[in-house]
Amino acid sequence: MNKLLNGLLLASTVVIAPMSYAKVDTINGAGATFPYPVYAKWAEAYNKAEGVKLNYQSIGSGGGIKQIKAKTVDFGASDAPLTKEELDQAGLAQFPAVMGAIVAVINVKGIEAGQLKLSGQLLADIYSGKVKMWDDAAIASLNEGVKLPHMPIYTVHRSDGSGTTFNFTDYLARVSPEWQKNVGVGKEVAWPKEAQQLGGKGNEGVANFVSRTPGSIGYVEFAYAKSNNLTYTQMENKAGKFVKPEMAAFQAAAANADWTNAPGFHLILNDQPGDASWPMTAATFILVYKQQDDAAKGDAVLKFFDWSFANGDQAAEALDYIPMPDSVVKMIEDMWRNDVKDTQGMAVYK
Repeated sequence: MNKLLNGLLLASTVVIAPMSYAKVDTINGAGATFPYPVYAKWAEAYNKAEGVKLNYQSIGSGGGIKQIKAKTVDFGASDAPLTKEELDQAGLAQFPAVMGAIVAVINVKGIEAGQLKLSGQLLADIYSGKVKMWDDAAIASLNEGVKLPHMPIYTVHRSDGSGTTFNFTDYLARVSPEWQKNVGVGKEVAWPKEAQQLGGKGNEGVANFVSRTPGSIGYVEFAYAKSNNLTYTQMENKAGKFVKPEMAAFQAAAANADWTNAPGFHLILNDQPGDASWPMTAATFILVYKQQDDAAKGDAVLKFFDWSFANGDQAAEALDYIPMPDSVVKMIEDMWRNDVKDTQGMAVYK
């Protein structure tokens, strides 16, 4: 009887093999310029390892969000995270790819990288046009012994929709009630007309303006400051300590990130506590559709980031980005399994 029952069970059992998708040669993404250097490194290594090419357009976070919503790319990238409500409305899923730091960079003759000290309030006052000259008493009071020239300050900002601008203005709003009230936070804002302004497209554009404009100050991702040999400043952090933009300072800020209580991975890392924390630290995010009409492309996108999480930490740290902790990568993989499905309702990520 048992043999008969076992035979019937075996005969009625249907083995469901994991669905495999067609080989994809190229995946297309667009968006944030902030992580472009590390995505380029990951893409080069992934192409050598797996033979899949990544075509990434570094057009700014605003452009990345528009393109994924228009379904003209396989994934979008943004430094400004969407809220859970915004994700649900657009049918999107979001996950952090890597963390990094924004730094203030200057072009002032005679001042070396890491020599000048700025506070968040002072940075807000400079971008507000309240502090117009480099030898202003407010700057001199933080920089005793530093020879400051009597020359005007030119503030350089992003001219495109930018997640870097979102995180930069978010930081200024946290440390300056006046900035919060008069300018606010956004990927694009109405920059105060009292300041002498210049607008550059992408992190590359801001870096180029600062490098060729004496008296200028801008904000860029740290990798762009290094690759363009720009003079970065120290910053006063929430604990009242002046810190330099270094990996230890970035990691100290990132250590306080509470991803477990961030619906849709919506988390902003600015102005974290701790004596060693760098104050302008940010994650950058990837956007994909929850329902993948082209499951092969969706599978290829997730495989690229899966490979990068497993193999890309060294390349990220060489560029002064902070890799996502293993515990967060596990949360991301769980989200992929639960939320990213093909048209048959099957999980794309296996």
